[in-house]
Amino acid sequence: MLEPSLNLKRMCGLALSGLLVLGGVSQAQQPKPKPLGLPVKAAPVTIGTVTHDVTAVGSLLANESVMIRPEVAGRVAAIHFNEGQAVAAGARLVALDAAEVQAQLDASRADARLTEQRAERAAELFKKNFISQQALEDAREAHKKATAQRQENEARAAKTEISAPFAGIVGLRQVSAGAYLKAGEDIVRLDKIDVMKLDFRVPEVYLGKIRRDQPVAVRVDAFPGERFPGRVYAIETAVDERTRTVLLRGRVENKGLKLRPGMFARVVLELGSNDKAALIPEQAIVPRGDRNFVFRVVDGRAALTEVALGARSPGQVEIVKGLKPGELVVTDGQIKLQDGTPVMVLPDKPPPTASPSAHKGS
Repeated sequence: MLEPSLNLKRMCGLALSGLLVLGGVSQAQQPKPKPLGLPVKAAPVTIGTVTHDVTAVGSLLANESVMIRPEVAGRVAAIHFNEGQAVAAGARLVALDAAEVQAQLDASRADARLTEQRAERAAELFKKNFISQQALEDAREAHKKATAQRQENEARAAKTEISAPFAGIVGLRQVSAGAYLKAGEDIVRLDKIDVMKLDFRVPEVYLGKIRRDQPVAVRVDAFPGERFPGRVYAIETAVDERTRTVLLRGRVENKGLKLRPGMFARVVLELGSNDKAALIPEQAIVPRGDRNFVFRVVDGRAALTEVALGARSPGQVEIVKGLKPGELVVTDGQIKLQDGTPVMVLPDKPPPTASPSAHKGS
C-alpha cells in the first residue's frame, strides 16, 4: 500500500520540476527592454539677427558753449536777458555804458571828415601847381590816420554792446546792472543744447571696427527708462598710451532738452549686425574652465560638443563655431549628462489631461 503513494509523489515532483524548467527557458528567451534615457529638455539651433556692440561710459557736452565776457572794461548799463532764457543768434545780452566811447567816436568822425576835405582841396591845388607833391601826400596821410582813429572808436563802441554769438540758452548771470566789469570778467554762460556732443572711450582692440556715422545709444541716470540715439562723427587720431583706448565723439539728439552738459552717460556703440547668426538658448551652454560646450542630441544620446560663442542677447547666445542650424541641444538636465549618455527629450508642454466629465462619459 505504501509503494503506489511514493510513485505518485515522485511523478508530481517531476512534473513540477519540468514546469519550472520550461518557465525559466521562456523567460531567458524574452528580449531585454531597452534602457530608458535620462529625461531632458532640448531646443533646436535657430537662425536670427544679432547686433555686435560695445558698452562704454562717457560725458555729455553742449554742442556749442561759451562764457560771455566783455572785451572792454565798463559799467553795466542794461541786461537784456532773463536767466534760463532761449536767445537767438545776434540777440543783445548786455550793454555797457558807452558815453565816453561815443564822445571819442564823434570826435574822430569829425576829424575824419575834416581831413577828407583837406585832402580833396590839396589835390585841386596840386593840379594847379600851387602846392608841392609832399604837401599833397601829407594831407592824404592825415586823412588816413583820422579814418583809422574813427574805425578804432567804432570798434570800441561796438564792443559795449554784447550779443549772443549763436542761438542757445543762457544760464545764471554773474553780474547785475550798475556793476563795473573789467575786460574778461564772467557775465553768463551760453549753451546750445538742442544737439549734444558725446565723448567716450573704447579699447583699442575695436579700432578696426570703428567708423564714422556708427549708431550709438545713450542712457542717463536722470531718465532711466529712455534711450537717446546718436551717431559717431569724429575719432581721435591717437590712442591714449596709458589706457590704450581711443576717444570717440558723437552727436545725440536732445528732444525736449532733457540732456544737459556734464551728465554721465552709459553708451552702447553698435559695431555691426549679422542676420544669419546661429542662435541657441543661453542655458544650453556648459562652461568648463575657459572653454564652452553644449550637449547635442544625436540618435537618442548626448554628444558633448565644444562651441565658440559670439554676441549675447537676453536669453540667447550666438554660436560662431560648433553647431549647425536645426541641431538639437539640451537646455535643461545637463548636470547628470556625460558624453554618450542615453537621453529622452521631453515635450515642451505636457499632453492635455482628460477632464473628469470625459472619463464619466466613456
